[in-house]
Amino acid sequence: METKYYTKDGLEKLKEELQKLKSIERPAISQQIAEARDKGDLSENAEYDAAKNAQSMLEMKISKIEALISNAKIIDESKLDNSKVFILSKVKIKNLKNNSVITYFIVPESEADLKKGKISVTSPIAKGLLGKKVGDQAEIKVPAGVITFKIIEITR
Repeated sequence: METKYYTKDGLEKLKEELQKLKSIERPAISQQIAEARDKGDLSENAEYDAAKNAQSMLEMKISKIEALISNAKIIDESKLDNSKVFILSKVKIKNLKNNSVITYFIVPESEADLKKGKISVTSPIAKGLLGKKVGDQAEIKVPAGVITFKIIEITR
């Protein structure tokens, strides 16, 4: 499995989700299975089948999160360079077509949230900005065509 990068907060949220799945969801499904089993004949018991299915899905989700955590690397922000755009850079860019100014925070894929201005490092805009310096221009292909952005500021 490939290494995924997280901020310290992002990894903590993943660990909290895993804990919730194990301590709350898993016992709840076990209880549903026990209640369905108590109703008798399992061969025609839709509740039992549904609960077993839910248990299987939950266990797959738990395994996936455990694998993500075991292969996770925390990004050491103190070692990141502010002279160029990298992951965890806060980048203020100007759209040279309409002169609008936007600020994006480039984050690991799992922490992207466009409403909060957090874009995935794997997104087209982030890929087009990576490695660029203040004053550089980046032509980025987006669904609406190609847009040229000028990098105004890079911060953390």
